[in-house]
Amino acid sequence: MPPKNNPLKLNKLQLKTLTLLQELARHAESGTPEPDTGNVTISTFPNPHGDHFHLGSGVVMSKDATGLKNEAVWTALARKGLAIPSFPFAIKLTPAGIDYDTTQMSAILHLSDH
Repeated sequence: MPPKNNPLKLNKLQLKTLTLLQELARHAESGTPEPDTGNVTISTFPNPHGDHFHLGSGVVMSKDATGLKNEAVWTALARKGLAIPSFPFAIKLTPAGIDYDTTQMSAILHLSDH
């Protein structure tokens, strides 16, 4: 039997935010791995210009990133064991947060074809 989609029942904003945090964790400019815990600390967040911002080789619409500056979303992710927040300065994704399948990446991160 395949794994259940969204077993922790994250809402849409929490899923979008976790998806972006997972992508930020993959980039050395924004994510700092902690080898002893498996956590990744994110302390650098993108600055939107206009209605979007760049993340790696992709573009994210600002409307999909409102949870990055939302303390309630960070708290919910912590309650589910996916993150350890130090709002508004940094958030650590736990291994569970890094590995959680949000199925949102292709809907949020728009990759360039060039």
